[in-house]
Amino acid sequence: MTDHTPIPDPTSDGGYHYAVMRRAIDLLDRAEDPLALDDVARQMDMSPAHFQRLFSRWVGVSPKRYQQYLMLGQAKEMLQNHATTLEAAHEVGLSGTGRLHDLFLRWEAMSPGTFAQKGAGLTICWGRFESPFGPALVMGTEKGICGLALAAEMGEAAAMQDLKDRWPEATFVEDAEMLRPWVQIAFGAQDDAQEKAPLYLIGAPFQIKVWEALLRIPSGEVTTYSDIATAIGSPKAVRAVGTAVGRNPVSWLIPCHRALRKSGALGGYHWGLPVKRALLAYEAARAEA
Repeated sequence: MTDHTPIPDPTSDGGYHYAVMRRAIDLLDRAEDPLALDDVARQMDMSPAHFQRLFSRWVGVSPKRYQQYLMLGQAKEMLQNHATTLEAAHEVGLSGTGRLHDLFLRWEAMSPGTFAQKGAGLTICWGRFESPFGPALVMGTEKGICGLALAAEMGEAAAMQDLKDRWPEATFVEDAEMLRPWVQIAFGAQDDAQEKAPLYLIGAPFQIKVWEALLRIPSGEVTTYSDIATAIGSPKAVRAVGTAVGRNPVSWLIPCHRALRKSGALGGYHWGLPVKRALLAYEAARAEA
């Protein structure tokens, strides 16, 4: 077993910065009123200047502005003002601010027959990496990334088992070097790359349809489970859509964190609600900046 493989991404020390964010989120959750910069910094045993510098480096906006994005009401506001229309996205194609364009992704799905074999005959490589959102476990075949777990909340051992259980008959081999170029593109370390980071989606046909819809949600915007159900032609299958969203094996790249309940509530998140809140705030703040 090897040490974490660092990614030289634009937010160097991104995992450390996320850990700072996570502690700040805990403080904000416990606070009855918004906290001043000096108060947050003191509770985190940092000077205000150092704390503000870490925040701004990680997310690109001030701690005060970022705190606003972490408030529960922000999800409702996003839903009202920045909800994407999946039908329109489908009409215009995946271009402009579409997620595939943003992350230089291309994808293909495993056939239903092969999926039914639970990964039998597949060799899946895996590696540990640091991401802007803490430790990440990444898995992939020769065709592309098939699994990405953000393990800050769940823990690496549980996240590893979670991914392996999805394809129990596959052979797993540790090989971070094979995955590294794709991971660097996926987390923005090679935004000018000419090659695309490939995804290899391993799931049931209905799940694939839901994940494809998620890929059409632009960064900084959100949608609802019911809108996804309508977009894939199954308007009554909201509960099934929610299950498929939760089974997304490629967090961040297939942006399941952008799916909210119609009420504006965050809903669940497989890798932990604090991570979902941080992802949404990170994207919303960067979109504004």
